Amino acid sequence: MIRTPLRPLARILSARAKGENPDAIERENLRLRHEEMRDSARLKAEGRLLLLGLAFVAGFGTVGLRMGVLASTAPEEPKSGQAGPAIVAQRADITDREGRILATNLVTHALYAQPKLMVDPAGAAEKLALIFPDLDAEKLRKDFTGSKKFLWIKKRISPEQMQLVHEIGDPGLLFGPREMRLYPNGALASHILGGSSFGREGVASAEVIGTAGIEKTFDQWLRDPANGGAPLQLSIDLSVQATVEEVLDGGMKLMNAKGAAAILMDVRTGEVIAMASLPDFDPNTRPAPLVKGQAGDSPLFNRAVQGVYELGSTFKIFAVAQALDLGLVNPMTMVDTKSPMFWGKYKIRDFHNYGAQNTVTDVVVKSSNVGTAHIIGMVGAEKQQAFLKSLGFFEPTPVELVEAPTGKPLIPKKWSEISMLTISYGHGLSASPLHLASAYASIVNGGTRVRPTILKTDKVQEGERVISEKTSEIARSLLRQVVVRGTASFGEVPGYAVGGKTGTADKPKPTGGYYDDKVVTTFASTFPSYDPKYVLIVTLDEPVESSGDEPRRTAGWTSVPVAAEMIRRVAPLLGLRPEVEPGLEAGVTRVSSN
Repeated sequence: MIRTPLRPLARILSARAKGENPDAIERENLRLRHEEMRDSARLKAEGRLLLLGLAFVAGFGTVGLRMGVLASTAPEEPKSGQAGPAIVAQRADITDREGRILATNLVTHALYAQPKLMVDPAGAAEKLALIFPDLDAEKLRKDFTGSKKFLWIKKRISPEQMQLVHEIGDPGLLFGPREMRLYPNGALASHILGGSSFGREGVASAEVIGTAGIEKTFDQWLRDPANGGAPLQLSIDLSVQATVEEVLDGGMKLMNAKGAAAILMDVRTGEVIAMASLPDFDPNTRPAPLVKGQAGDSPLFNRAVQGVYELGSTFKIFAVAQALDLGLVNPMTMVDTKSPMFWGKYKIRDFHNYGAQNTVTDVVVKSSNVGTAHIIGMVGAEKQQAFLKSLGFFEPTPVELVEAPTGKPLIPKKWSEISMLTISYGHGLSASPLHLASAYASIVNGGTRVRPTILKTDKVQEGERVISEKTSEIARSLLRQVVVRGTASFGEVPGYAVGGKTGTADKPKPTGGYYDDKVVTTFASTFPSYDPKYVLIVTLDEPVESSGDEPRRTAGWTSVPVAAEMIRRVAPLLGLRPEVEPGLEAGVTRVSSN
């Protein structure tokens, strides 16, 4: 910018020539320059004020707009946009068939120490031992005063324990976040759920992995973020499971049994509605496996799936059903039941003397070993073997539990003729209660193979046919007669037409042979027998019913009453109303209202 001189020479010379004052020209030019500077400064100030005003309007407008957006949206917990360590991924819940929680997650903390940062190691050790009685104060003191730089104290602590540790006030006691597995129902369905533990661990996080049961079988699925947090839904019903366990526990104690197992299964879908094994455990504090003794003595042992037993006379219905299906006999065919029966050097006896002959129906109702042996003799060993194989007795059950492969049936190395005879009435072949449940479901559901599942499904299984529908109907009738007038008379539950078969088998010794006074008793039942919906298996290990003058160990006195009480309690929970059994309507008399 070119500034105008205050005393321009041309104007000064001209003013002097005219006799004017040159200083007036300078003052005028100075005034004009000051006015120009003032106007320029005013314009700059006004521009800055305008920009500042626009900035304030934009800022407050943004704040107001954000407040309006927040006021119009639903409240939710803030989520971090930063990805955490991979091992922090949340494990999916496990629910029952109605969506009720069986296993979920709980945020907690782990307690660790950095001894180099501790102010009073000895005092902290004493106080920690008071908070956690299972800790040894002297051992902690040695660890804190030694050369260790890092030490885990507790992998999981409660909020109350965390507060007590806080109150110790030692800077060397630190906490790490943890996500632990919680089983809110305690020991309920413990053998199904199995349990979990920590895998990879760090100070800031830990990986939860399945260690047994359904938790281990579906470990990868439960940890997969691609499932979007969807729960794993099982087939069991929490209310029914609780009832089955309660009755089984009471029955085991009442019958002085060493252990017990029960399975309730849908005969058409194969869904396991309840499965119990006693003694059990709490998966929140899963015990350590046994290092000596028999596996069956551990509460971790699932008797329903892993336990393989000779299931006694419950097998008789298979021999009879096969003979019926082959057209070799009918329900009224007379069969030799003269006891004892000799086969070479072997002798087969009945529990009682049932006479020289009985009908096929009475062979089942009275549970004649001799009669069943004669019936299977008509069938032959090769066909018997093929039939039992079609029912699943030659392989572990396909149920989705990691323990299932260990429950492989024990089959004779050589299927001799004497093996054929003894297996027909349940001796010489050992299988699990779940095998029996699956086989009975296949017999009574119309004759098609059913495979057990622990996952919820509404689909009826379309398995291969094992017997005809007509044979299945006859088998159901025979099982019903066992309860009405046979060895399972204590199994009658008014309104539910229970059918079933008892089985009492001598318990084998670990060293060979059998005990004289120890048995495994089983009652395999179905209800209602005229239109079966469910199969219930109850097995007791070494039961003794001692209310009378002499101890009674047979299934009719031990397993049957327990199963009857279960059916009485769970049938209404399953939506089954008591009904008059078809064929009995003629005996019903209308009561006058007068």
